[in-house]
Amino acid sequence: MEALALRVSGLDPYVDGAIRVVAFYDTLMRRRVDLPALARASAGLAECVAGIRLHGSGRAIRFSPLGTEAGAGVQTASTTAPVLLDEEEIGSVWLERAGAPHQLDEILLDRLAIAVAAAVERYGPARTTMADPALVELAVAAGTDEVARARALRLLGFAAGAPLHVVAVRSATVPLDRVGSGICPGGLVKAASLAAPCEGTGVLLATAVDRDGFPEGVRAGLAVAGADALDASWHRARTALRFTSAREPVLRYAELGALALLAEVPDAVARANPDVAALARLAGNDNPEDLETLDAYCATGSLRRAADLLHLHHSSVSRRLDHLSRALGLDLTDPTGLTRARLALTAWRLLEG
Repeated sequence: MEALALRVSGLDPYVDGAIRVVAFYDTLMRRRVDLPALARASAGLAECVAGIRLHGSGRAIRFSPLGTEAGAGVQTASTTAPVLLDEEEIGSVWLERAGAPHQLDEILLDRLAIAVAAAVERYGPARTTMADPALVELAVAAGTDEVARARALRLLGFAAGAPLHVVAVRSATVPLDRVGSGICPGGLVKAASLAAPCEGTGVLLATAVDRDGFPEGVRAGLAVAGADALDASWHRARTALRFTSAREPVLRYAELGALALLAEVPDAVARANPDVAALARLAGNDNPEDLETLDAYCATGSLRRAADLLHLHHSSVSRRLDHLSRALGLDLTDPTGLTRARLALTAWRLLEG
């Protein structure tokens, strides 16, 4: 094949140049050079400024044909090409040539884009958010063997064996990729919406999570694990999501403690419990103030602190609690009654999803 290519190149100067460009980048990839080295070498080969930008970081790497950095400000690009990794566009490469593009500029950028994708996969995560749902599902599924799981994580950009944050997300208004970029602005995060049985729930895999970065209106359950326990972590994250509420929209599984055991109770058993059934009847009265008051009192254990939380006078809260005690058949001022109310409220929320 090489001999044939040489004979063809002798007949066509373009083919000769194209072969040399391909060989040039093959050499760079074999040498495992990083992104700045790729930009520098490309600028020297093209004899004009060459640039690389990854969408996640937004930073432009630009080098002049003299081998010096050309700064962040991009001049008009004469030719551009996307950088694709696992069929996702993660960035772009370009040349800033004065005048018309040269004949080989397109093939040069095509090979540069391939080399950039390889370097990103090898040296650092692509700072992208949305990922191939099939890869993410393979990474978190319970039936995945560890070899396939490790390969899926590698293709997503995560280092083998590195700890990961697994986040189960439910959001009606905020796009999943925006949630991901908000909670992990400086690291690698991958997001995907999954099909049944997790339909309506998004998954985020991230190297770090800023709990304060979740947008308003988003519910999220968090868990942490190494790659070898990712399926269990995904189950724990989904469990934590079930316990979230308007008052606590983001919860870590580790914070649940023994409450997590309630998620293992069969639905039929929970519905048949007298306390849960009484709470369900109360919720059916279509009076949101009842549940809001009960939630605040269960969370604080104090009439006055509940009044502060609800922005009401304590006498108003006291009247509401008397009504709730009668409706539930519980003495909410007694520690046992308060504990039963807390458990019933949590179990009812789990049933309501």
